[in-house]
Amino acid sequence: MSARCRLTGITPVFGNNVSHSHRRTRRRWNPNIQNRRYWVPSEGRFVQLALSTRAIKTIDRIGIEKAVALIRARKERI
Repeated sequence: MSARCRLTGITPVFGNNVSHSHRRTRRRWNPNIQNRRYWVPSEGRFVQLALSTRAIKTIDRIGIEKAVALIRARKERI
């Protein structure tokens, strides 16, 4: 599974670890991706989405119907 949110499109961010002596080594910050299953009443089926925790809160606020419309507007298959 890739570390990418289906709704917001957030991906890992890259940067440096900086030690006490100020030596730098590369690192990455992964988004908090969770697999969630939602019932979509208009389609009469469940959809499983890999979402960041921020996207889960967004779906709670706007609803799954609008979220599915946003994902499909980006031409992603659900």
